[in-house]
Amino acid sequence: MKKEQTLNVAGAQRACETEDRTHLFIFVLLDGFSHLSLVSALETLQTANLVAGSRLYDWKVCSLAGVAVRSSVGIALAVDSDIRDIEQPKDIVIVSGEGAFENDIGGLKPWLARFGRGQTRITGLGTGSIIMARTGLLNGKSAAIHPWYRTGFTELYASVTLSRNTHLSKGLRCSSSSGISGIDLFLDLISLDHGAAFSNIVAESLCYAPIRLVQKSVDTGSPSSMSVLHPIVSKAIAAMENTIEYPVAPSALAKDIGISTRQLERLFQRYIGTSPKRHYMRLRLREAYRLLIQSQLGITEVGLACGFASPSHFSKCFKAEFSISPFEFKRAKAK
Repeated sequence: MKKEQTLNVAGAQRACETEDRTHLFIFVLLDGFSHLSLVSALETLQTANLVAGSRLYDWKVCSLAGVAVRSSVGIALAVDSDIRDIEQPKDIVIVSGEGAFENDIGGLKPWLARFGRGQTRITGLGTGSIIMARTGLLNGKSAAIHPWYRTGFTELYASVTLSRNTHLSKGLRCSSSSGISGIDLFLDLISLDHGAAFSNIVAESLCYAPIRLVQKSVDTGSPSSMSVLHPIVSKAIAAMENTIEYPVAPSALAKDIGISTRQLERLFQRYIGTSPKRHYMRLRLREAYRLLIQSQLGITEVGLACGFASPSHFSKCFKAEFSISPFEFKRAKAK
């Protein structure tokens, strides 16, 4: 194996003895992009090069204006070029972060549309699938997304089917849910190019093989109830999560499960540390928090979607939970 070369994101020309075999990825960074998602992808590609002993993969890092982009950890990362300087890309990778619902993508939309009509593979890392949905690339297709963003995504892009997997790697529209799932996605892409055996060696070289097996079993659509060990508590929380918009009384939940209200309260205190009523309220308020961040719904609409018939009651409960009113929260988000 050749001596390891320095991984240079923004850099200089990289020598390649097998230029005709090199697969080029174009990474497009948006402001606040997930640093972990980018590094996960690049390190996986670089490890494939090291395992092969040749430059199987290369990459260029671009931005909408050709200027440095600040990442999720506050590091300004220099880029290789403006997206407008890229011609006939084979693989485009969109890397974004928490601001994906608000990022200015005016210049990106026509650029992606131009190549999206052809055979260019377009992948979303971090919240990249949100950017892809905003540009119309995912209409009628499937995407992977972090559980935190599922509520807002579903509200805004009903034509897109959200996968329960950590990543999707088949076809011309790929995506990962966030973070290290980028490793899984790019290991799959490497497998498509060079076979599963080679991809497995790359995973082992990353010390990732055992984690990869665990990642395959992760269900990003699983409710928080799945993390509770007691089956009755888990069943009750699942029922709460399925009735956010039209909440039912804890006594009704207990009756449906087949236990007394008092038994349900004791189990919640033991395994959750709070009452069923309080936990139910917290689930509804967290759903409201996500909707206020991720959707264009008004405050009254968000309250109704989370089971609050009265805007004043919603505002009072929200402020008690988050120390800020929904109006103040939404106004601060808009700044």
